[in-house]
Formats: sequence, structure tokens, C-alpha cells
Amino acid sequence: MSRDINIEAQEKVWDADRPRWLDWKEMWDHRELFYFFTWRDIKIKYKQTVLGLLWAVLQPLMLMVIFTLFFGNALNVPSGSLPYPVFVFSGLVIWNAFSSGLTGAANSMVSNAQIIRKVYFPRLIVPVSTALSAFFDFTIAFILFGLLLIFYRQPVSISAVIYWPLSVLLAFLATLGPGSLLAALNVKYRDFRYVIPFLIQLIFFVTPILYPFSVIKLPWLTYVAALSPMFAPIHLFRAPLLDEDVPIHLIVVSLTSLLLILITGILYFRKSEDYFADYA
Repeated sequence: MSRDINIEAQEKVWDADRPRWLDWKEMWDHRELFYFFTWRDIKIKYKQTVLGLLWAVLQPLMLMVIFTLFFGNALNVPSGSLPYPVFVFSGLVIWNAFSSGLTGAANSMVSNAQIIRKVYFPRLIVPVSTALSAFFDFTIAFILFGLLLIFYRQPVSISAVIYWPLSVLLAFLATLGPGSLLAALNVKYRDFRYVIPFLIQLIFFVTPILYPFSVIKLPWLTYVAALSPMFAPIHLFRAPLLDEDVPIHLIVVSLTSLLLILITGILYFRKSEDYFADYA
């Protein structure tokens, strides 16, 4: 009996001392779970809905119409060389993936509490898969975005071949960082479920989605906007449509913020994951 206790204690010491970044081999060994959780989340999201996948199109479309009426027409918010509907939809199409992914990832550990208590697997798979399922909606909305470009006869630079995939990748990483951090915090401190909607709203208005960053007249405020982890993904997504230079210095600020949040989020998640089963 005492020998079993000593072995268990030694295992806990080893477990506490193991690397806390990413165990790639362990993640690869459980790779089929990425597909399982991602596809499950997609099916649950659209199960017993009348419109099904059309919701992925209707949400950004309705928001585009509302923002065009109020910001584009009533308030005359500039949109550079782009028609305002194209400008705002190009921001919303990738923002909605981030917003949905962040909300889902932040609540993912609590939502999957029953599985976490019963079965061992790398816990990081859960928020990663939830974020991936949100980007499934992006692929549906992107088709509408292409039709919008055709309707407005908007020219697209060949650089889109590089910028668009890069933008989607950065948006996913921007989702995973705070998503992992909030997922870990939400398990132990349930107050954070009230913080998540406020945080998403704050990032939305700080990030130049409804307005170009050029309308910000105070230089220090442009850097505040660039601190948003979604500044770089959205601006790079629009870059092939705009006839202007990419603000490299602001992109660097945004990427630095994105990477810091990503590293902090994953490290905190890995440090806390041994206790998820106790609190979930």
C-alpha cells in the first residue's frame, strides 16, 4: 500500500516538472480527437436549426447592411478606395470567426467537464478544436465575400494568395491565445464568463473594423488600436483590396501583442490543466 502511494507521489512530482509548453508528440498521438471535437461542435451548432449553414452567411450580411446604413450612409465614415459594404464585410468576415471562436474556446472546458473528468487526453485539444470549428463558418461566409467583390467589381491584388491564408492563420492564433487563457480561468473562476462578452466588445471597437485606422488623428491612439491582436489579421486581409501601403510598424505592434497573448495563454493553460477535473 505504501509502495503504491510512493509511486503515485513520484508520478505527481514528474508531472509537475514536465515541460509546460506543447508536447507535440502527445498532441500527435491524439490527433484524431481534433477531428472528433471539431466536427462534433459543428454538428451541435447547426443541429435542429431551420436555416442551418445559412446562419454563417446571414450574421455578417445583416451586420454589413446595418453598419452600411448607419456608419457608411448616415455618418459618412470613410472607407478609403473601397465601397463601404466591401470594407466593413472584409472586416466582419474574419472578425466573426475570431469572436465565435474566442467565446467557444473560453467556455470549452466547462462545456466538456463530463469528458474531462472521465478520460485523459491533452486538454489543449478542446479549445483548439472549438476555435477550429468557428473558422468553418468563415469558409461559408468567404463565399459570400467573393460574390460581394464580383457585385461591386472590386479588383483584388495577386498578393491575396499570400495575405488571405496568412490572415486566417493569424486570426486563428489570435483566437487561441486569449481563448486558452480564458478557458483555464473560467474553470476556476466562473466570473470570467461575464467578462468574455465585454472583452469581445472592447476589442471590436478598438480594432479598425468599421473605420480605417487613418481616421485616428492622434498617433498614440493608432498604437493603442494596433495592440489589438486582430489588427494585423484584418488589415492583412484587406491589403489586397486597398491601394495603399501596409503600415509595417503597426503590423509589428499587433503581431507582438498577438504572440505575447498566445504564449501567455498556452503557458497558463498548461500550468493549470492538471486541476481542471477538480474544478470543472
